[in-house]
Amino acid sequence: MLEIGDEAPNFTLRDQHGQDQSLSARRGDRNVLLVFYPFAFTGVCTGEMKALQANSWEWERAGTDVLAISCDSVPSLRAFADQEALAFPLCSDFWPHGTVSATYGAFDDKLGAAGRATYVIDKQGAIRWTVHTAIADAREIDDYIKALSDV
Repeated sequence: MLEIGDEAPNFTLRDQHGQDQSLSARRGDRNVLLVFYPFAFTGVCTGEMKALQANSWEWERAGTDVLAISCDSVPSLRAFADQEALAFPLCSDFWPHGTVSATYGAFDDKLGAAGRATYVIDKQGAIRWTVHTAIADAREIDDYIKALSDV
C-alpha cells in the first residue's frame, strides 16, 4: 500500500482524446488530484465526475490538475466526457487491464475495475493525502479542497 510521504508511482495513460497523460509531466509544476473510479455512465461515478467539473476553479486556484482514472476504454471515456461536458482528462487503465489502478491499491479484483480511491500528489511527486471509500459511497469534494489547502 502507498502511504503519505511516498513518491507517487509514475504512469502514462491515454485520455478520452487519445492523448498521453503522465504524472511525471506535471512534476515540479502542478499538484495532481488523482481520482480512481469504477465505471463511466454509472450513477455515483457520474455524480462525482460532474462535481469535479463544477469545482474546476478550485483546482485551478490550488495549482492542481485533475486526472480521473477508470478501466473503461478510450472511446467509452470520450462518449462519457462529451455527454457530461467533462473537460479534465479521463484516463483509460483498460490495457493492460487495471495496471495503474493496482499499483495504487485501487483495483477491485471482484469488480474487475478500479475502486474509489483518491490521492493528492504535490508538485514534487509525493503523496500528501489519500482516501479509499466503498464502491457505493461517493467521495466528498470538500475533503479534496481541504486536502489541497494543506499542500
